[in-house]
Amino acid sequence: MTAARRLLAKVSAYNLNHSLPRANRNISQIPFGHGGKYTTAHNSIARRQSSTATNNDTSSSTTPPPLSSSPQSPGSIDSYVSGPTTHFGYESVSINEKEGRVKKVFENVADSYDVMNDFMSGGLHRYWKDELLRMTGVEPMSKAFRRRASLNYAKKEGVDGSDDKSLLSILDVAGGTGDVAFRFVDAANCEERAKSSGKDEISVTVCDINPEMLRVGESRARTKYGSALLDDTSALTFVEGNAQYLPFDDESFDLYTIAFGLRNVTDVDMALRDALRVLKPGGRFCCLEFSHVTNAPLAQLYDTYSFNVIPKLGEMVANDRDSYQYLVESIRKFCTQEELVSRMEGAGFEDVKYTNMTGGIVAVHEGWKPL
Repeated sequence: MTAARRLLAKVSAYNLNHSLPRANRNISQIPFGHGGKYTTAHNSIARRQSSTATNNDTSSSTTPPPLSSSPQSPGSIDSYVSGPTTHFGYESVSINEKEGRVKKVFENVADSYDVMNDFMSGGLHRYWKDELLRMTGVEPMSKAFRRRASLNYAKKEGVDGSDDKSLLSILDVAGGTGDVAFRFVDAANCEERAKSSGKDEISVTVCDINPEMLRVGESRARTKYGSALLDDTSALTFVEGNAQYLPFDDESFDLYTIAFGLRNVTDVDMALRDALRVLKPGGRFCCLEFSHVTNAPLAQLYDTYSFNVIPKLGEMVANDRDSYQYLVESIRKFCTQEELVSRMEGAGFEDVKYTNMTGGIVAVHEGWKPL
């Protein structure tokens, strides 16, 4: 194991043992008081060896395979797509039609997407994303890597024998407007690093199927950080791609995140398998997604708000009621917490667990690619 990997293993172990929530722990109180042109990046987050409890209750190619060919998931969970039709909200559509219709939804809402997130969640989405950032441990790992890189530079040594590979490579899928990626960029202090010359040791890649969302994200990035971060150090890049067959080589990333995007994918099983493919051995998958409320009174209140208020807000703010009606319905059609655990395990992830937030309105699912 190289010195850099040993260092990362120590940082990862500390973060996972001291700051990450235990398996399937309900942390519903956290959100209320807790605080282009595009490139890809290539060393691996050392997988934890701690005894944290897990949830046991329950050749690369960019050519898209047939969606209906997904293998049967293990156990009693059926394949996410097993016939010629699937769901688009509460509507049944052909599997070939769904992708285009979802794409149209996000084309319609791209410019108002982040504003609508504030309206729909009362600002809670910011806390949920902040918690996702904390759970990934990107900030302490980035500090450790930068210290190591500085020492190696002072000694005029290469880092891990190569200067053209990122020490920490992060992929944020379905993150077109950059809301999650910007948190990684800030936590890793990439803006300060961009004042120096040369390629950044840490890279964040945003991948989204929708060019309109990417357009908004890249514009926001250039306004927020300037162009050096994107053009000179390549710390942040935007790539158009489909989560079901990502345009990246095998074993390219240390961390894969997807926030509020997995439920919009036509074949969730296929997306999970491709997430595993692009992760390096020992790499980590984290999914922040709307889920299923665990408290009956809260569930009733949440449903009332979702179906009676959110579509109206979409009409008022974005002049688009139908898109937000779909988004509300898509949440109800998505996997339960336990079902998503089973699908992740079926895709090949290990040590899979989830953490509920705000009573299960959202959940973070995480798993590791085997070493």
